[in-house]
Amino acid sequence: MTTGLTPQALDGRHSRVARVRCRMDELGVDVLLLSHGADLPWLTGYRAMPLERLTLLVLPVDGDPVLVVPGLEAPRVADAPGLFALRPWSDAEDPLDIVVELLRSTASGRFAVSDRAWATSVLALQRRMPDAHWVEASTVTSPIRAVKDAAELAALRAAGAAADRVAAVLQSGGIPLVGRTEASVSADLGALLVAEGHSAVNFAIVGSGPNAASPHHEPGDRMIGRDETVVCDFGGTLSLDGDVGYCSDITRTVVTGTPSGEVRACYDVLLAAQQAAVAAARAGVTASSVDKVARDTIEAAGFGHLFVHRTGHGIGIEEHEDPYLVTGNDEVLVPGHAFSVEPGIYRRDKFGMRLEDIVVIGADGAPEPLNTVDHDLVVLDH
Repeated sequence: MTTGLTPQALDGRHSRVARVRCRMDELGVDVLLLSHGADLPWLTGYRAMPLERLTLLVLPVDGDPVLVVPGLEAPRVADAPGLFALRPWSDAEDPLDIVVELLRSTASGRFAVSDRAWATSVLALQRRMPDAHWVEASTVTSPIRAVKDAAELAALRAAGAAADRVAAVLQSGGIPLVGRTEASVSADLGALLVAEGHSAVNFAIVGSGPNAASPHHEPGDRMIGRDETVVCDFGGTLSLDGDVGYCSDITRTVVTGTPSGEVRACYDVLLAAQQAAVAAARAGVTASSVDKVARDTIEAAGFGHLFVHRTGHGIGIEEHEDPYLVTGNDEVLVPGHAFSVEPGIYRRDKFGMRLEDIVVIGADGAPEPLNTVDHDLVVLDH
């Protein structure tokens, strides 16, 4: 095994396992089966490589958890005393035999399996255990993962502060824009994220001019011109003390030159909508109500048809996770929830704009924005 988790991290993992087992008991789930995806590192500290070889944590509601891993991957698993037993398997073994034996000895037949497990593995298990009942692991883990503990909040704050420093460089003109390709500016943003402590760059969207009207635009070879809006949406993964990394995600829109009256009017509405939604994001309100605050502000100005996506998404080990700020989601926000607030206005073939902060519901129930860098429409002349 690699160097073990710190005592604090190990205690945190034991606490998470205890909470997961309580929810398993409530739902009548006998065994939680975690493979690829964020649930596994959240509980164990081990992030499995996306190999075809089977990796699976077998976590019974009662009894000892076992992490079944390919033998060649076992050295990457951090020592975690008391958290799970490690069961490496060799190429001469069938790992499904190992898992089936563990399931037959610990459960009566209701299993929750990783939402992102390979379909081949899940189908093979279902064929071998035809009488079992299968549900998504997220029914167990997502409500727990959505409420961040102290260590997770510290990591999110560090990631947010690092992203703010990168955004400040952008807004100060430290990254030249005019006459450069979107892809080259994207590369600069990614390099700055790494320089500010991120271990990985998850995305660095740069959309200029008409491309700014595509919320998930892939930066390409378009040259950024003058008098254009440029949407820069970027984030990565940052790890504190060698623990599992947590995500940053920030969007700022700048203008290369003089903004038109239409652009200025739209941005004024966008800023008002984003600030109103952040202020509304308090403990006790529903996720959908925060979305409605942003949407109502933009609709009242006549731009509702130009706001084409939800107001926000949860964030943690993954860039997108519960809770989602979207119409129809009546989940009540509570202290520890972390999510983006990112309304946008997109006028097809002309321009686009988005403004995004990560927000945490604090212990007092009030919103705590993790991004505080300038929210105004910054004008850059180069």
